Amino acid sequence: MASEGLPKNQDLSDPETQYILDGNARFRRLGWKRLTVISIVEAIALGSLGLPSAFATLGMVAGVILTVGIGLVAMYAGYNIGQVKLRYPQVGHYADVGQLLLGSVGSKIFVGSFVALLIFVIGSHCLTGAIAFQTITESGVFSVVFSVVSAAILMMLAIPPSFAEIAILGYIDFASIILAIGITVIATGIQTSNGSGTFSTDHSPWSAWPIAGITFSQAIVATNNIVFAYSFAGCLPSFMEDMHTPEDYIKTLWWLGGIQIVIYTLTGSLIYAFVGQEVQSPALLSAGPVISRVVFGIALPVIFISGSINTTVVCRYIHGKVYHDSAARFINTRKGWMTWLGLISLVTVLAWVIAEAIPIFSELLSIISALFVSGLSFYIPPVMWFVLLREGAWYEKHNLQPAVCNLVVFIVGMVVFGCGTYSSIAELVSKFQSGAISKPFTC
Repeated sequence: MASEGLPKNQDLSDPETQYILDGNARFRRLGWKRLTVISIVEAIALGSLGLPSAFATLGMVAGVILTVGIGLVAMYAGYNIGQVKLRYPQVGHYADVGQLLLGSVGSKIFVGSFVALLIFVIGSHCLTGAIAFQTITESGVFSVVFSVVSAAILMMLAIPPSFAEIAILGYIDFASIILAIGITVIATGIQTSNGSGTFSTDHSPWSAWPIAGITFSQAIVATNNIVFAYSFAGCLPSFMEDMHTPEDYIKTLWWLGGIQIVIYTLTGSLIYAFVGQEVQSPALLSAGPVISRVVFGIALPVIFISGSINTTVVCRYIHGKVYHDSAARFINTRKGWMTWLGLISLVTVLAWVIAEAIPIFSELLSIISALFVSGLSFYIPPVMWFVLLREGAWYEKHNLQPAVCNLVVFIVGMVVFGCGTYSSIAELVSKFQSGAISKPFTC
């Protein structure tokens, strides 16, 4: 493994060779347990904060069913992606699958989708950071100032390029989101039971069924918020590239999927049950002014560490492609470090622009889900199975079950893409026209 990427008969005393050896040793030391931590950190972040609001729109029954069902579908799709990575070792990142499926045209499409998805996700973290700082400080400072501060923090945390190094921060991140969600659930429960909050069960009870007069667009936007919570698949090949035993990804996938389903179902159902129809998005705003300030302070690590991991993933891909045949790709030379710092700065600025252009949390998550998560996490993995993994005709006995399962996953992805794109844009335009949200790049 240490000699991977070296030409034959390469002089081991050559400085360039040493950079390659050191880089391979540094970037291929990720085990499945650390990968589980990184995956949880990357996955269980902003997604969980939008779920109670989605439950309020869809109702408790549909909310729980969709949270569990979409979680299982995402796990199955993730399994396909990992199998493609194992069968085709040249796939270093998700975007490389495009070359296998559709040649050079597919490569360009996948690269664009992969990079755009991660930049949009980073933008959502930037937006959440600005909301957090505004809530904590209760300041009249322009929101643009807070979003700039958020972007700067995201950029600094993305400087370490190795996922094994980032995993150390993951433990802090995971504790952060669990504490923030736990405190929100407990606080809203106490406030509801004794009537000390700004809401009560008499004033805004939860319902098992969708809100009265729910529109098609509202239902799809709420569903897309649940879909976004399971958007981990796009980063899976990138994480596996750093593993010393890539086959162990299956252990991570089952642990990650199970933990996600449990946390998301409890978060969405409990906070919605306690707060009722007045639940806000992000959910941490629902605990009242004082508690919201506390929980947002606790949640700052998850907002920024999780966001920075997405920055690292997209920049690792771009940097690796630019310096594919150079030791600079390992970011342990002066040239490598200079371009790495420039790249993470550029990506962060683009993400900040997106955060300012779409300054409302639920709609931003819905747009991300419709345009990118629908494909990368749902309707493309079934295509991978039919084209790259299937052995024999799809109707043969041993292929019938996976064929049916992949067809279901494909349909889910296409519904999210088609209906979700229309509904997200329609809801966003409606709220801009009604003045429900501020214009881009304003206070």
